[in-house]
Amino acid sequence: MTAPTDRNQDNAAQRRKGVVRTAWVVGAIALAIYVAFILSGVLGSA
Repeated sequence: MTAPTDRNQDNAAQRRKGVVRTAWVVGAIALAIYVAFILSGVLGSA
């Protein structure tokens, strides 16, 4: 096998950034749904 080139390293870095960004977005959406669920239980019983 050959060593990764600069282009492959750049591509991997870009892909990693995209994965991290996607994970943050999915986590934020999950947190928003969780908070909405909790608030609906709290506000619904009032």
